[in-house]
Amino acid sequence: MGMVGVGAAGATEWFAGQGWIQLGELALALLLSALIGLEREVRQKSAGLRTHTVVGFASALIVIVSKYGFSDVLGEHVTLDPSRVAAQIVSGIGFIGGGLIFVRRDAVRGLTTAAVVWLTCAVGMAAGAGLWLLAVVVTAGYFLVAFGFPPLEARLARSRYSQARLRVTYLDRRGALRQVLSICTERGFVIAELSMERHREGRDPHVISIWLVVQGSGAIGPLITELAEVEGVRGVSSAEIEGTTL
Repeated sequence: MGMVGVGAAGATEWFAGQGWIQLGELALALLLSALIGLEREVRQKSAGLRTHTVVGFASALIVIVSKYGFSDVLGEHVTLDPSRVAAQIVSGIGFIGGGLIFVRRDAVRGLTTAAVVWLTCAVGMAAGAGLWLLAVVVTAGYFLVAFGFPPLEARLARSRYSQARLRVTYLDRRGALRQVLSICTERGFVIAELSMERHREGRDPHVISIWLVVQGSGAIGPLITELAEVEGVRGVSSAEIEGTTL
């Protein structure tokens, strides 16, 4: 009976940190990280569903390892600081975030995505630490920022350095491009970048798509509406430019 008791105690010690509680923490980190990554994937950002899910999931595992992974070496003369391993996650995630940021001329792109990866890491750490309520609240706060702040930003006064990316599709040889550029200038926008792509659409071989990066303090909505009314223009759409700065 004594041997059975020792075996049970040993099994309990062996599975310390590997129970249903820890599995639940990992599952929560996986779910919350995937939700954040799904929003990024839908918006077609450089880091999407898989990247964010892996970052949050791995962060939770590292925190759990930091809490329970060294219990077998603890003794009278051995003491450990569990926070030291977890602290290295914050430093290490900087390498991933740095790889997502691109600087081109006066535009910084990927800054928001890098910040979201950092936030996902924090959510995973909180889930791994057993702070499930904080992890859920921060995830909900992220979606509030992602979906609630853009309408608010649209109502704020734009800086004259603000940029927007427009895709204009039009028929060639009808003077549409000249009118598009003229309208942008008349509304106080500067063309920071222009790239052109010729393609076929149906039976018409003269359809062209251009990408315009316009910079100015004017409202983008009225500009898009006016450009869409130009004769020969097939369509106008806008794309978000993340983290635009000087």
